[in-house]
Amino acid sequence: MEFDRARRHLAEGAGTAFLVATVVGSGIMAETLADDTAVALLGNTIATGAILVVLITVLGPVSGAHFNPAVTLAFAVRRDLPPAHAVTYMAVQITGGVAGTVAAHLMFEQPLLQLSETARAGPAQWFAEMVATFGLVATILAGLRFRPSAVPWLVGLYISAAYWFTASTSFANPAVTIARCLSDTFSGIRPVDVPAFLLAQAAGALLAALAVRWLLKECAAETRLRQG
Repeated sequence: MEFDRARRHLAEGAGTAFLVATVVGSGIMAETLADDTAVALLGNTIATGAILVVLITVLGPVSGAHFNPAVTLAFAVRRDLPPAHAVTYMAVQITGGVAGTVAAHLMFEQPLLQLSETARAGPAQWFAEMVATFGLVATILAGLRFRPSAVPWLVGLYISAAYWFTASTSFANPAVTIARCLSDTFSGIRPVDVPAFLLAQAAGALLAALAVRWLLKECAAETRLRQG
């Protein structure tokens, strides 16, 4: 089923809004209920992984369920998405992310827009974001190639794992990063730390697009050789 451009963009904006509302809202809830940071992070992790499965399953058929400018960038580089559509996808994703932060703050009676004071900087954090984004984009592209129906679960499980194996807790999403700098809560990031995160995420997405293209091309060649 084909959906027109307006519906695709609305799905991207709404999906990103729900994703960010879940990340920020579950962070506020977790920090309120748990004195232990590890327990709070676990609550944040479960909610984020779960909502990704839901959102990709229900909105994937409409827009592709990117909800992430890094994913959109990878699709544009692979020429699976026209450049003009990629730019507008990114714009609605960022807008939706900010709306998600505002929605979370409204639900928890917080000031609507804040500036985070949580420092997330340094080479380890930047490298972690590149690794996290590389893994996310590679998971999506390989999943679409081999098991499209499993992509919602693959993404949800990957992000759940990456929360814990990356030093940055796996933002892996420029729209989410920008939105989180507007929340001085558990999931926040200082605005001054955002540009380096965005660069690391873009680098990870581009590297993943190139790496998966090479890997799957090699696999296809070997398959043809065996069949021939």
